Amino acid sequence: MAVFQVSFMAETLGRTVPLCVILPTDKMYFGGAVRRPDGKPYKTLYLLHGILGSQNDWLYGTRIQRFAEERDLAVVMPAGENGFYVDQPWNCAMYGEFIGRELVEFTRKSFPLSRKKEDTYIGGLSMGGFGAMRNGLKYHDTFGAIVSLSGAFITDESLLVKTEQPKFVSESEEYKHSCFGPDLEAALESDRNPRFLIEQMADAGVEFPAIYMACGTEDSLLAKNQAIADCLKSHGVSFTFETGPGAHEWDFWDRYILRALDWLPLEGKQAGVSSGNVGI
Repeated sequence: MAVFQVSFMAETLGRTVPLCVILPTDKMYFGGAVRRPDGKPYKTLYLLHGILGSQNDWLYGTRIQRFAEERDLAVVMPAGENGFYVDQPWNCAMYGEFIGRELVEFTRKSFPLSRKKEDTYIGGLSMGGFGAMRNGLKYHDTFGAIVSLSGAFITDESLLVKTEQPKFVSESEEYKHSCFGPDLEAALESDRNPRFLIEQMADAGVEFPAIYMACGTEDSLLAKNQAIADCLKSHGVSFTFETGPGAHEWDFWDRYILRALDWLPLEGKQAGVSSGNVGI
């Protein structure tokens, strides 16, 4: 499995940004294995990290490299900093447009990726689960499926609550305004809120991407994930929502990214030759 560490100039962010890409172009096969046709483009998962993370989080925290190689899946992992993957013109940082348009355009030009919507997916955990849902809905013409694990769906009434002594960065007023703008009430009625996008799309009769959600039963974000699931259900949107033992932790995300990959319409599972698979 080839792993690329990339940097490129992102116009939407106004700076050079890092990117990690895993791509099974070097996959080796055992004698009787069916080889992938030369030149066939890869289905692609754009995979977003959580708060305090980086473009390498998924690579180090889960078995995504092995899972992707087995399924001939390209995985693109951008750096989202702590910006919740939404557009922030007040910070000169259009994170949403970066994820939903520029990143897809750049990687499709640079790697052998499918340009078909049905082969292009977006996923993430925690802050990245929020970003996957928001941008998967916002750019529904680009992404055919959304995977949201333990989504940090903080764009609800809790966004308006002022915490006198915040214990974590995301609880501070400065951070909330940095991500969602000077008027937090207005943010709830904008496309920075996945719930707003669900309502808009449903009212307009727009076809939704396929949606997979999962959250641990011991995760403090379970209620917020259930609220998004209820919103989808109330608007007649088809989706899959799974819960299971686990908190806000890598063990849960490692298990459930595998379940999500099995849910996605990927190619047949076939491991290549590696140090952990030498055919003995």
